[in-house]
Amino acid sequence: MSTAIDYYFTSLSPYAYLGHNTFTSLANQHNIAINYKPIKLAKLFGVLGVLPVKQRPQARQDYRLIELGRWSKKRDLALNLHPAFFPADPSLADRCAIVLQQTEQDVGEFIGKVLAACWAQEQNIADTAVIQHILTSINVDADSVLQQALSTSIDVIYEANTVDAIEKGVLGVPTYIYQNEPFWGQDRVDLLNDKLSESLD
Repeated sequence: MSTAIDYYFTSLSPYAYLGHNTFTSLANQHNIAINYKPIKLAKLFGVLGVLPVKQRPQARQDYRLIELGRWSKKRDLALNLHPAFFPADPSLADRCAIVLQQTEQDVGEFIGKVLAACWAQEQNIADTAVIQHILTSINVDADSVLQQALSTSIDVIYEANTVDAIEKGVLGVPTYIYQNEPFWGQDRVDLLNDKLSESLD
């Protein structure tokens, strides 16, 4: 049975942003590896019949903002409820994360900075220059990563991650799967911690 955590996410998710640092710190605390698995969220939503945020009933949209505000305060993270560049295409950032995962570089720091760029710094994560700057800031070869990110082989992995998420019954992002048990939502990190503590004792 796998001793790593499969982390299904997309670089645009506010909930991934709110939970990312807490989750990666937890994994480090337990000395457990993370399999970063960016997915094509629109495809997952299509299979599940989930509407994009701006097409949902107004009451759902309003409550989403209340919850984001609550969790921003709880996690002590700055968060703009109405970021200038949302929605934006997260595919380039997601593909870069796959490249970093495949080449055993620091995916966690990269994703953390991409998420913050959207939700706290009013940057467009669909802009190649923004992603290039973030890659450079974590001391990787930005040009090489960006070139690889546009390759067919990386898109194959991106698609495979999405199919894998669908087959495993993932309902949204972020979802953490450990020993075949899913934990959906950044608000389930404490329950994941309980599972890890039991399993690794």
